[in-house]
Amino acid sequence: MNPFKQVVTTEGEIRELIGFPSEVVQKKTIHELDSHCRAFIAMSPLLFMATSDAQGNCDVSPRGDAPGFVYILDNDHMVIPERPGNRRIDSLRNILSNPRVGLIFLIPGLEETLRVNGEAYVIKDDELLEQMKVNDKKPLLGIGVRVNEAYIHCAKSFKRSGAWNKDSWSDQGRLPSIPHMISAHVNSEPFTVEKIRDGLKESYEKRMY
Repeated sequence: MNPFKQVVTTEGEIRELIGFPSEVVQKKTIHELDSHCRAFIAMSPLLFMATSDAQGNCDVSPRGDAPGFVYILDNDHMVIPERPGNRRIDSLRNILSNPRVGLIFLIPGLEETLRVNGEAYVIKDDELLEQMKVNDKKPLLGIGVRVNEAYIHCAKSFKRSGAWNKDSWSDQGRLPSIPHMISAHVNSEPFTVEKIRDGLKESYEKRMY
């Protein structure tokens, strides 16, 4: 049974409640990476990338490294290195079937974020991937992005959440135990909490690049 009893089905219904964006919001979108966007990206150590497949099944994946890890070719193109992960390749598979991609760039301590929408390509251009070596290890693949839109997103979500305010963070002892969660989700006898914990430790220490 659907627990939602009052489902909104038209934009008009939403507009009646929410209203319309201000002139600044309507005009702030640009269609390339100007000097301000490039400087923002150069300081960002973390982004979130949204993709979906041809059927509309969605995925959001974090990408992070030292600030400047995203390589900007020009005002219209950038490359995100594909560092070692869990080999699910959800984002890459989605891009192969639907190139539309949405990115949110974060800078720790800054509550506004930069949003970039565009078209993505899975690339293996050696001359570009060479630019993104870390510890003398070149990424095997990259995600090339052609920019369609770029704009600053307001800080309200970060202000409401207090995400950058360390005083609002939970004590370490209260945080979810990731090994326990993964072991429960895998639900297979050989994969104990201890085995999962050791596997995560080995991955983080030896397979970052």
